[in-house]
Amino acid sequence: MRYVIDPPALPSLPVIGREERFPIRRIFCIGRNYAEHAREMGATVDASAPMFFCKPADAVVADGGDVPYPSATSDLHHEVEMVVALKAGGRDLDATQAAQAIFGYGVGLDLTRRDLQAIAKAKSHPWDVAKAFDHSAPVSALRAASDASPQADTRISLEVNGSMRQQGRLGDMVHDVADIIVALSRLFELKPGDLIFTGTPAGVAALRRGDVFRAELENIAVLEGRIV
Repeated sequence: MRYVIDPPALPSLPVIGREERFPIRRIFCIGRNYAEHAREMGATVDASAPMFFCKPADAVVADGGDVPYPSATSDLHHEVEMVVALKAGGRDLDATQAAQAIFGYGVGLDLTRRDLQAIAKAKSHPWDVAKAFDHSAPVSALRAASDASPQADTRISLEVNGSMRQQGRLGDMVHDVADIIVALSRLFELKPGDLIFTGTPAGVAALRRGDVFRAELENIAVLEGRIV
Protein backbone atom coordinates (compact mmCIF):
# COMPACT_ATOMS: atom_id res chain seq x y z
CA MET A 1 0.00 0.00 0.00
CA ARG A 2 1.22 3.51 -0.84
CA TYR A 3 0.68 6.55 1.40
CA VAL A 4 0.86 10.28 0.69
CA ILE A 5 3.36 10.61 3.57
CA ASP A 6 5.62 8.07 5.24
CA PRO A 7 3.63 6.26 7.98
CA PRO A 8 4.91 6.75 11.52
CA ALA A 9 6.92 4.01 13.18
CA LEU A 10 4.89 1.55 15.25
CA PRO A 11 5.56 2.05 18.98
CA SER A 12 6.70 -1.13 20.72
CA LEU A 13 8.23 -2.52 23.91
CA PRO A 14 10.86 -5.21 24.50
CA VAL A 15 9.82 -8.52 26.03
CA ILE A 16 12.09 -10.02 28.67
CA GLY A 17 13.87 -13.12 27.36
CA ARG A 18 12.64 -12.75 23.77
CA GLU A 19 13.90 -11.16 20.58
CA GLU A 20 10.38 -10.19 19.43
CA ARG A 21 8.91 -6.91 20.59
CA PHE A 22 5.36 -6.13 21.68
CA PRO A 23 3.60 -3.71 19.27
CA ILE A 24 1.44 -1.05 20.94
CA ARG A 25 -2.00 -0.16 19.58
CA ARG A 26 -3.66 1.89 22.34
CA ILE A 27 -3.03 2.84 25.95
CA PHE A 28 -5.95 2.75 28.38
CA CYS A 29 -5.66 4.00 31.97
CA ILE A 30 -7.90 3.70 35.01
CA GLY A 31 -8.12 6.50 37.57
CA ARG A 32 -8.75 6.28 41.32
CA ASN A 33 -8.08 2.55 41.57
CA TYR A 34 -6.36 2.78 44.97
CA ALA A 35 -8.51 4.26 47.74
CA GLU A 36 -5.60 5.97 49.53
CA HIS A 37 -4.51 7.71 46.34
CA ALA A 38 -8.06 8.88 45.72
CA ARG A 39 -8.16 10.33 49.24
CA GLU A 40 -4.84 12.16 48.82
CA MET A 41 -6.28 13.75 45.67
CA GLY A 42 -9.44 14.82 47.51
CA ALA A 43 -11.60 12.39 45.55
CA THR A 44 -13.80 9.42 46.32
CA VAL A 45 -13.96 6.02 44.66
CA ASP A 46 -17.14 4.87 42.96
CA ALA A 47 -16.53 1.12 42.74
CA SER A 48 -19.59 0.70 40.51
CA ALA A 49 -18.27 3.08 37.84
CA PRO A 50 -14.54 2.80 37.07
CA MET A 51 -13.09 5.93 35.46
CA PHE A 52 -10.97 5.58 32.33
CA PHE A 53 -8.83 7.83 30.15
CA CYS A 54 -6.34 7.24 27.34
CA LYS A 55 -2.82 8.12 26.30
CA PRO A 56 -1.44 7.94 22.75
CA ALA A 57 0.66 4.89 21.91
CA ASP A 58 3.64 7.05 21.01
CA ALA A 59 3.70 8.50 24.54
CA VAL A 60 5.64 5.38 25.59
CA VAL A 61 9.27 5.76 26.67
CA ALA A 62 11.07 2.41 26.98
CA ASP A 63 13.17 1.39 29.97
CA GLY A 64 16.39 3.36 30.35
CA GLY A 65 15.25 6.24 28.18
CA ASP A 66 15.45 9.89 29.14
CA VAL A 67 12.07 11.54 29.72
CA PRO A 68 11.91 15.19 28.64
CA TYR A 69 10.27 17.52 31.16
CA PRO A 70 7.05 18.53 29.40
CA SER A 71 6.12 22.01 28.29
CA ALA A 72 3.31 24.12 29.76
CA THR A 73 3.69 22.83 33.33
CA SER A 74 5.62 23.54 36.51
CA ASP A 75 4.13 20.58 38.42
CA LEU A 76 4.94 17.25 36.76
CA HIS A 77 3.87 14.31 38.97
CA HIS A 78 4.75 10.61 38.96
CA GLU A 79 2.17 7.83 39.33
CA VAL A 80 3.68 4.32 39.40
CA GLU A 81 1.39 1.63 37.96
CA MET A 82 1.30 -2.00 36.89
CA VAL A 83 0.89 -2.21 33.12
CA VAL A 84 -1.01 -5.07 31.46
CA ALA A 85 -0.38 -5.97 27.80
CA LEU A 86 -3.10 -7.72 25.79
CA LYS A 87 -2.65 -10.44 23.16
CA ALA A 88 -6.38 -10.71 22.43
CA GLY A 89 -9.48 -8.60 22.84
CA GLY A 90 -13.11 -8.24 21.94
CA ARG A 91 -16.27 -6.66 23.30
CA ASP A 92 -18.25 -7.54 26.42
CA LEU A 93 -15.67 -10.00 27.73
CA ASP A 94 -16.28 -12.11 30.81
CA ALA A 95 -13.68 -12.68 33.54
CA THR A 96 -12.35 -15.88 31.95
CA GLN A 97 -11.95 -14.24 28.55
CA ALA A 98 -10.30 -11.24 30.20
CA ALA A 99 -7.70 -13.45 31.87
CA GLN A 100 -7.03 -15.29 28.60
CA ALA A 101 -6.47 -11.99 26.77
CA ILE A 102 -3.39 -11.06 28.83
CA PHE A 103 0.01 -11.36 27.17
CA GLY A 104 2.14 -10.02 30.00
CA TYR A 105 2.91 -7.42 32.61
CA GLY A 106 5.21 -4.48 33.18
CA VAL A 107 5.57 -1.40 35.34
CA GLY A 108 5.13 2.16 34.17
CA LEU A 109 4.70 5.78 35.15
CA ASP A 110 1.52 7.67 34.36
CA LEU A 111 3.12 11.11 34.21
CA THR A 112 0.69 13.94 34.91
CA ARG A 113 0.82 17.71 34.43
CA ARG A 114 -0.88 18.20 37.79
CA ASP A 115 -1.41 21.94 37.47
CA LEU A 116 -3.18 21.49 34.15
CA GLN A 117 -5.24 18.65 35.60
CA ALA A 118 -6.35 20.88 38.47
CA ILE A 119 -7.50 23.54 36.02
CA ALA A 120 -9.38 20.93 33.97
CA LYS A 121 -11.09 19.56 37.08
CA ALA A 122 -12.12 23.03 38.22
CA LYS A 123 -13.67 23.81 34.83
CA SER A 124 -15.09 20.29 34.24
CA HIS A 125 -12.88 19.99 31.16
CA PRO A 126 -11.31 16.79 29.78
CA TRP A 127 -7.94 15.69 31.17
CA ASP A 128 -6.22 15.15 27.82
CA VAL A 129 -3.60 17.90 28.09
CA ALA A 130 -2.81 16.79 31.66
CA LYS A 131 -2.41 13.11 30.86
CA ALA A 132 -1.96 12.45 27.14
CA PHE A 133 1.14 14.50 26.33
CA ASP A 134 4.39 13.44 24.64
CA HIS A 135 6.60 11.02 26.64
CA SER A 136 3.95 10.70 29.36
CA ALA A 137 4.07 6.90 29.60
CA PRO A 138 7.48 5.41 30.49
CA VAL A 139 7.09 1.59 30.56
CA SER A 140 9.46 -1.25 31.41
CA ALA A 141 10.19 -4.27 29.29
CA LEU A 142 7.27 -6.70 29.53
CA ARG A 143 7.30 -10.06 31.28
CA ALA A 144 5.17 -12.69 29.52
CA ALA A 145 2.40 -14.05 31.74
CA SER A 146 3.55 -17.55 30.84
CA ASP A 147 6.85 -16.76 32.61
CA ALA A 148 5.54 -14.97 35.70
CA SER A 149 2.33 -13.33 36.85
CA PRO A 150 1.74 -10.92 39.76
CA GLN A 151 -0.41 -11.87 42.74
CA ALA A 152 -2.46 -9.91 45.27
CA ASP A 153 0.54 -9.60 47.61
CA THR A 154 2.90 -8.46 44.82
CA ARG A 155 4.39 -5.10 45.72
CA ILE A 156 4.68 -2.11 43.42
CA SER A 157 7.06 0.74 44.26
CA LEU A 158 8.80 3.84 43.01
CA GLU A 159 12.08 5.37 44.15
CA VAL A 160 13.21 8.84 43.07
CA ASN A 161 16.89 9.70 43.58
CA GLY A 162 17.18 6.64 45.82
CA SER A 163 14.33 7.62 48.16
CA MET A 164 11.07 5.67 48.30
CA ARG A 165 8.13 7.72 47.03
CA GLN A 166 5.34 5.20 46.42
CA GLN A 167 4.67 1.63 47.45
CA GLY A 168 1.64 -0.62 47.70
CA ARG A 169 0.25 -4.08 47.05
CA LEU A 170 -1.76 -5.07 44.00
CA GLY A 171 -4.38 -6.48 46.34
CA ASP A 172 -5.16 -2.90 47.35
CA MET A 173 -6.62 -2.14 43.93
CA VAL A 174 -10.33 -1.38 43.97
CA HIS A 175 -10.77 -3.11 40.60
CA ASP A 176 -8.52 -6.08 39.85
CA VAL A 177 -7.07 -6.75 36.41
CA ALA A 178 -9.92 -8.94 35.19
CA ASP A 179 -12.50 -6.39 36.37
CA ILE A 180 -10.67 -3.61 34.53
CA ILE A 181 -10.51 -5.55 31.27
CA VAL A 182 -14.17 -6.55 31.51
CA ALA A 183 -15.23 -2.94 32.18
CA LEU A 184 -13.09 -1.58 29.33
CA SER A 185 -14.53 -4.16 26.92
CA ARG A 186 -17.99 -2.74 27.56
CA LEU A 187 -16.79 0.67 26.38
CA PHE A 188 -14.29 -0.22 23.64
CA GLU A 189 -13.45 -3.13 21.39
CA LEU A 190 -10.16 -4.25 22.90
CA LYS A 191 -7.53 -5.63 20.53
CA PRO A 192 -4.08 -7.24 20.61
CA GLY A 193 -1.44 -4.62 21.31
CA ASP A 194 -3.46 -2.67 23.86
CA LEU A 195 -1.76 -1.60 27.10
CA ILE A 196 -3.65 -0.94 30.32
CA PHE A 197 -2.30 1.18 33.18
CA THR A 198 -4.02 -0.17 36.30
CA GLY A 199 -3.88 2.72 38.78
CA THR A 200 -1.44 4.13 41.32
CA PRO A 201 -1.03 3.83 45.09
CA ALA A 202 -0.71 6.85 47.35
CA GLY A 203 2.40 9.01 47.45
CA VAL A 204 2.30 10.87 44.14
CA ALA A 205 4.61 13.88 44.08
CA ALA A 206 6.56 16.22 41.84
CA LEU A 207 9.43 15.34 39.54
CA ARG A 208 12.13 17.77 38.48
CA ARG A 209 14.79 17.87 35.80
CA GLY A 210 17.70 15.67 36.80
CA ASP A 211 15.60 13.30 38.92
CA VAL A 212 16.42 9.60 38.51
CA PHE A 213 13.58 7.13 39.02
CA ARG A 214 13.34 3.38 39.57
CA ALA A 215 9.93 1.68 39.45
CA GLU A 216 9.49 -1.99 40.32
CA LEU A 217 6.73 -4.56 40.05
CA GLU A 218 8.12 -7.14 42.45
CA ASN A 219 9.70 -10.16 40.70
CA ILE A 220 8.15 -9.08 37.39
CA ALA A 221 9.67 -5.92 35.94
CA VAL A 222 11.85 -2.87 36.63
CA LEU A 223 11.75 0.54 34.94
CA GLU A 224 14.60 3.02 35.25
CA GLY A 225 15.00 6.45 33.72
CA ARG A 226 15.75 10.12 34.19
CA ILE A 227 13.86 13.39 33.79
CA VAL A 228 15.82 15.76 31.54
